[in-house]
Formats: sequence, C-alpha cells, structure tokens
Amino acid sequence: MASRSGVVFEDFFPAMVEKLGAEGFMKELCNGFRLLTDGDKGKITFESLKKNAALLGLQGMSDEEVMCMLREGDLDGDGALNEMEFCTLMFRLSPELMESSKELLEEAIVSEY
Repeated sequence: MASRSGVVFEDFFPAMVEKLGAEGFMKELCNGFRLLTDGDKGKITFESLKKNAALLGLQGMSDEEVMCMLREGDLDGDGALNEMEFCTLMFRLSPELMESSKELLEEAIVSEY
C-alpha cells in the first residue's frame, strides 16, 4: 500500500489484529508511538521520525518523504503527531483495517467492560 507521499508500506496490521485482538493491537500501536516520539516534546516530530525511521524499515526516506508523512497525519496543524494522530494515520494506511475499524472499536469497548 502507498501513502499519499508515495512511500510504500506492507500491511501487516490485519494479521497483528487477528493475533493480538483489538486491545493488544492498540497497545502495540501505542508502543510504536512511544518508540518514535521526541522524548522532550511527547510527540513524533520531523527529527524524531527521521532519527527512528529505521525502526519502521524506512531508513532510506528522504526529508521530503518524512515531511509528507507528518503532514498526512497532522490533524491539528502543529507540525508533529500526537498519539491520536499517529494511530489514526496507521489505520488510514491500512485499507483492510479501515474496513473493519468499527468491529475493532466495538471489541475494544466490550473488553473494557
């Protein structure tokens, strides 16, 4: 799958959801966010994403591609990704997850109670 920036991602998310369940998958997304976060700012910034791109298997990304990824996910216009924006972007990059997101949300809510 390709993002608007042209970066191609292999979609492992559906298999992860199947293996971990909705709650486990969301926990892993949160762990991924923490790995990529600028520790001082608590958000994923250009610098932190560029520095940690290898963790995603994207070590060859140009500065423009990194900026495109940030812009694609930055919903509040601050130039960085908070946890909600990161999770939203990850779901948007996975067409199969987008289709099943309602069921995942319902499963997460049910397991919460």
